[in-house]
Amino acid sequence: MIFGLASLASRASAEELLLKWRQGWWTIPLGIGYSIALRVAVAIIVSLMLAVLLLTGLLPQGAVAQFSAESRTAVERIVDLSAMQHNRAYFWLTVTIASFVVAGLREELWRSGTLAAMRALWPTLFEGRDGQIAGVALIAIVFGLAHLTLGLLPAAMAMIVGFLLGIIMIAHQSIWTAVIAHGMFDATSFALLPIALEHLQGAH
Repeated sequence: MIFGLASLASRASAEELLLKWRQGWWTIPLGIGYSIALRVAVAIIVSLMLAVLLLTGLLPQGAVAQFSAESRTAVERIVDLSAMQHNRAYFWLTVTIASFVVAGLREELWRSGTLAAMRALWPTLFEGRDGQIAGVALIAIVFGLAHLTLGLLPAAMAMIVGFLLGIIMIAHQSIWTAVIAHGMFDATSFALLPIALEHLQGAH
């Protein structure tokens, strides 16, 4: 509702908000492909970050386990893991509506709207391809900082994913490929949670 009121007040066009569907039916397979690439990229980047921090001694050995525990706690705050396991309606609502609308569409609208505002307020800084990349980088930092309450690792992952989704949005000058990629990324993450939880319970 706040975003809708802000859009009306700013009179931002569909073009400025990157709302045009530009890739036709290719939007869906592109989004799915990007979601797979996102998962691989995040895994590589986070692994490299942890390796560098461990090798340089900036991260104590026990901190990796602590980060993993923080990540599990963050997930438990976002979704009800027990309901994911035992309630099929909750499971399917989470991997569809929550993933694609609450997360994918809402967050990409926020990203494109924030970028549009930055471009309108500071056109010399944020116009053009390089300026837009700088814009989504700043937006990703804010996005990551907003996740600090969930722990350092979830915040770092949110920052990385937010930046990569912003790059997808800029590359296609449309939010929709990023919306599909974001939705698929979250949907597969949530769908795998019950399996991961069963594995963890079996290990104990």
